[in-house]
Amino acid sequence: MKTRIKIIISLLLGYLSYGQQEAQFTNYMYNTINVNPAYAGSRGVMSIFGLYRTQWVGLEGAPDTGTFSINTPFENSRLGLGVSFINDRIGPTTTNNISVDVSYSIPTSETWKMSFGVKGSASLFSLDPNKLTYVAGDPNLTPINNDLTPNVGAGVYFHNDKTYVGFSIPYMLQTTRYNDNSRAVYMERMHYYLIAGHVFDLSSSVKFKPAILGKATEGAPIAVDATANFMFNEKFILGGAYRWDAAWSALAGFQVNNNLFIGYGYDRETTKLQHYNSGSHEIFLRYEFAKKNDRIISPRFF
Repeated sequence: MKTRIKIIISLLLGYLSYGQQEAQFTNYMYNTINVNPAYAGSRGVMSIFGLYRTQWVGLEGAPDTGTFSINTPFENSRLGLGVSFINDRIGPTTTNNISVDVSYSIPTSETWKMSFGVKGSASLFSLDPNKLTYVAGDPNLTPINNDLTPNVGAGVYFHNDKTYVGFSIPYMLQTTRYNDNSRAVYMERMHYYLIAGHVFDLSSSVKFKPAILGKATEGAPIAVDATANFMFNEKFILGGAYRWDAAWSALAGFQVNNNLFIGYGYDRETTKLQHYNSGSHEIFLRYEFAKKNDRIISPRFF
């Protein structure tokens, strides 16, 4: 029991100082608006997305995240608008974040567009010290209830129906979440995201899409997610992913009808953490208001 408590505290301190601070998603290629505001409206229809992720199942205090977003283009204009909400719980902390994204797209050719986006967000942070186990002599932390901090972000997204490349900084303002006696215990740092993907037509019924997400954060190693998905008959998606020096993943998706798409992801750690949990799970739904005569948006299964 003491060993488990030490592990949890070590993980928590890593999260609250230099480690993962923004919510992490294996199915990032379907949840792009959370990391890049320029994605808003890029699919050409109103898109509603919901995802739930439970990380490191079996490890007490591990991250638990839910997100919901809606984004849409404005008809007969180059503007896109998105609104998203993230609830992220890690140990004794809870963060609720709401964001508004606005994009503007410029056609650069008959098939390519360059989109620019800005993000405005507000975050509510809470800390419950009663969920921590203190060592004798350690100072006690005082509770925090819905500490509000605003932020801004920006991104660019270059894309056509088969390829995308994007760069973004979703939260540009560095924020000290908890400061006790002038000592920053939780400092949220800037994250830089680079995303890219392409769809290859392997045959009339099989498509292959490799994708990559790179994330750089001050004080932490560069994180890279590499993903390979295969789409069969524009209905079924199977794939795998690797998070550099962290985890491997299995992914699956199904286009239920012209509007509804569902997906699942499973992560298994490659670090020593694999001995203390049974993996991470993600499930998501995407509903799009496509017109009756429209085909499923294809081959853009991102």
